[in-house]
Amino acid sequence: MNIPVSGFIMDAGDDGEHSHKLYITSWNGRPVHVHSFSGVTSVDNGHSHRYASWTAPAPSGVPHVHSYNTVTSMEMGHTHEIRGTTGPAIPLPGGGHYHLFEGYTTVSGSRPHAHAYSGRTGNEVNAR
Repeated sequence: MNIPVSGFIMDAGDDGEHSHKLYITSWNGRPVHVHSFSGVTSVDNGHSHRYASWTAPAPSGVPHVHSYNTVTSMEMGHTHEIRGTTGPAIPLPGGGHYHLFEGYTTVSGSRPHAHAYSGRTGNEVNAR
């Protein structure tokens, strides 16, 4: 199955390594959007972590979910990775929608542990 995707690629910066960032602007002929997400993890091993980022793009106007991936703040000398897939879109009364998300971080720390996290994304934002 081939799905037409359009977008553009930009140089990711001059950090000594050659890399690019891909920005998707349409998926199967439909514009795409993203959502902000942020929160604080559960308290485990005597501390919690903060996190904030943007979901991956998804097509607008159709049933969909978003993948997400970010790294928590550093606490007690370590970070954790947060990654997963949101739930389906939930309409907002004034237009737009949000998604629920939840899961567990990766295991990290001098005393290995994970944290639970959950929340709801912000309203949709055009990805352009």
